[in-house]
Amino acid sequence: MGLVMGTFSMQSNKQDRTYRKDKIDDDFELSIVCHRPEGLDKLEAQTNFSKQELQVLYRGFKNECPSGVVNEDTFKQIYAQFFPHGDASTYAHYLFNAFDSAHSGSIKFEGFIMALSTLLRGSVREKLTWTFNLYDINRDGYINKEEMTDIVSAIYDMMGKYTYPALKTDTPKQHVDAFFQKMDKNRDGVVTLDEFILSCQEDENIMRSLQLFKNVI
Repeated sequence: MGLVMGTFSMQSNKQDRTYRKDKIDDDFELSIVCHRPEGLDKLEAQTNFSKQELQVLYRGFKNECPSGVVNEDTFKQIYAQFFPHGDASTYAHYLFNAFDSAHSGSIKFEGFIMALSTLLRGSVREKLTWTFNLYDINRDGYINKEEMTDIVSAIYDMMGKYTYPALKTDTPKQHVDAFFQKMDKNRDGVVTLDEFILSCQEDENIMRSLQLFKNVI
């Protein structure tokens, strides 16, 4: 959960410092890209961000993606900047699919900001539901061991070989086994959304992590 929100919060803080003094007219900003996002007033009503925060986020988004949309390759390049010692491509692939809720093959500013609003400012249930959908790779409404292993392995690949203490090759499997022991309440081999949310709410570390990035922007 922290990985999902932490990297984007770092990017938001960076853009905040860079663009806060930028006084360029926002209508002009929106007119020079290929995709013109919805008005800030509408996005402010649909998200938990203020208009000023949306302006900062949009300028950062446009700086990284002048066309106004992000494809998967660009998304991977941006995400890899935060993990230079590891391979973030697989995790970025899963994360891109979670952001691309319309399955269009690209992320527009509106979709990006709606997801970010959920992750940073949403309710506990909203945040956990979004994270559950990230793990539910085949979108069948359940998380099985194979899906969780794929995500956890991708996270370890992203962290790289310079982690301390050094990770053993069977660490992802052990991690997944421990998760399922705690989350699969009825022992049917899959984790439902309700089981996932209940287990996370019982974990103090997870609940604490949900609050870490609430006011990062």
